[in-house]
Amino acid sequence: MDLQTLTYLVVGATFALYIGIAVWARAGSTSDFYVAGGGVHPVTNGMATAADWMSAASFISMAGLISNMGYGGAVFLMGWTGGYVLLACLLAPYLRKFGKFTVPEFIGDRYYSQFARNVAVICLLVASVVYIIGQMTGVGVTFARFLGVSSDTGIYLGMAIVFAYAVFGGMKGITYTQVAQYIVLILAYLVPAFFISLNLTGNFLPQLGLGSTLAGTDVSLLAKLDQVVTDLGFGQYTTTAAGSTINMLFYTISLMIGTAGLPHVIVRFFTVPKVADARSSAGWALVFIALLYTTAPAVGAMARLNLIGTTNTAVGITQDASGQLIINADVAKQRGDLFAPEASLVYEERPEWKKRWERTGLLRWEDKNGDGRIQFYNSATKNPDVLAKAEAAGWKGNELTVNADIIVLANPEIAQLPNWVIALVAAGGLAAALSTAAGLLLAISSAISHDLIKGAIKPDISEKGELLAGKISMAAAIFVAGYLGLNPPGFAAGTVALAFGIAASTIFPALMMGIFSKTITDKGAAAGMLAGLSVTLFYVFAHKGIFFIRGTEYLELIGGANSFFTITPEAFGTVGAIVNFTVAFLVSKMTAPVPSHIAAMVDAVRTPKGAGAATGH
Repeated sequence: MDLQTLTYLVVGATFALYIGIAVWARAGSTSDFYVAGGGVHPVTNGMATAADWMSAASFISMAGLISNMGYGGAVFLMGWTGGYVLLACLLAPYLRKFGKFTVPEFIGDRYYSQFARNVAVICLLVASVVYIIGQMTGVGVTFARFLGVSSDTGIYLGMAIVFAYAVFGGMKGITYTQVAQYIVLILAYLVPAFFISLNLTGNFLPQLGLGSTLAGTDVSLLAKLDQVVTDLGFGQYTTTAAGSTINMLFYTISLMIGTAGLPHVIVRFFTVPKVADARSSAGWALVFIALLYTTAPAVGAMARLNLIGTTNTAVGITQDASGQLIINADVAKQRGDLFAPEASLVYEERPEWKKRWERTGLLRWEDKNGDGRIQFYNSATKNPDVLAKAEAAGWKGNELTVNADIIVLANPEIAQLPNWVIALVAAGGLAAALSTAAGLLLAISSAISHDLIKGAIKPDISEKGELLAGKISMAAAIFVAGYLGLNPPGFAAGTVALAFGIAASTIFPALMMGIFSKTITDKGAAAGMLAGLSVTLFYVFAHKGIFFIRGTEYLELIGGANSFFTITPEAFGTVGAIVNFTVAFLVSKMTAPVPSHIAAMVDAVRTPKGAGAATGH
């Protein structure tokens, strides 16, 4: 069966499964819609949480970023996994014990203020909408390649699928759909990694293969990769950091506390029966997440070696009789001349996977020196030796442009794996993007219908009316997300990093102070959230454009790109969080103290006793 037909069958079967589950588990009440009735088993919730949390950024972009950045890409591994531990230990059990449906509801009650609740809704909506851009971008990339449609058409299709199971199923339908999506995405991630690790190192476990020697040689995979990338003018793979040291530190902290402040993940802990189950489901989620996150560094490194090896024969990668990529031990042992005329791949002889990805526009070749061969190197390098070799070889600049988002999706094709593996990866990429998109849409929907409409605009709304408002809100959010996905501000993981920065600078500090401090007042919390949001968006918009509209950047106003201590906009959430904590503390000192019954409530939330069922009132 040809690849296209097989892909249609596999992806179609998974979509049918998701919609079927949503119909089976459709929401019949607001409790079902917001927290799946509060009766989800911890293991089930852990798997659903892992799918909710491992977005298109984790599945599609993270390994691509690690592949491009090398050691510097570790900020995503450390930030996202460390943040989940922070969430599991410091926030989830206490929020579950508080027993409400949404994060803004906790903030409104803890800070005894509808205004603080409304500010939390605004912060939640901004973070969730920016985050969902990355998911829709991932959906578009995956559809564009595997279903033979444009990226825009792919986004429209993704919107339709999410609408079908999220609007009708609510949290109950989403929870059980995410369990299926986790199984699909983890198999799609691990199976190709097993194949590729075995072919390159002889070790089928990629976690071990990353530290192993190349098959038939005494040269380690990472040492060979370091040699190849530095010879081509790129930074050393195992040591290059993500900008300055302070930027790498702030980037990691921003991702970490942003993870702990993401509303669509926090709300998952309201779906279990007891506080102990919240802790248990957090532990299970970490196990399920670790399967992908411990594999990602190997996927990134092996994909980088395969990508260069299929473009330059001096690397030492060749094909076996079945067409799969293997190590040519004799060549790999040597430090071959990557600039030799015959080393560069003849464009007309390029493998099929390059032809397929070229049609998407995410991989491009430009013959700058007219020799009909593909020269892939860092022509912007400051290394004089590399520039001298390139000039002597007649190279006129890098000719191959590869979008970071395609690395995982293209990985099985680069390695010439069987068609069923490629089709599985397509289904996995879509599962990752759609599962997180659904969780985000539910967070947006509940913020509008439960916190704004029921909490502020129409408190006496009936349960049926609130459920309808939630579904209409989610449908509207899908259309907004689709529009922003069609006009994204960057690649999937970069866009998601911005969302984490916004959550870090707004929601996380308010939750931490709400749980662990009895002195932060309503005005202090609201001022802190607004200050954190304003500072972060000001810096982000300076780089990315006002509301991410291209052409509206104002870098000259802040003194140029990354002008604040070399910190990038993706890492600025840490600064926003510091501003939030500081402003909240200062304003609280200048305003009336926290009422005694609120202080007692904070003590009660931290007392290790049982919790009742989650309620909406």
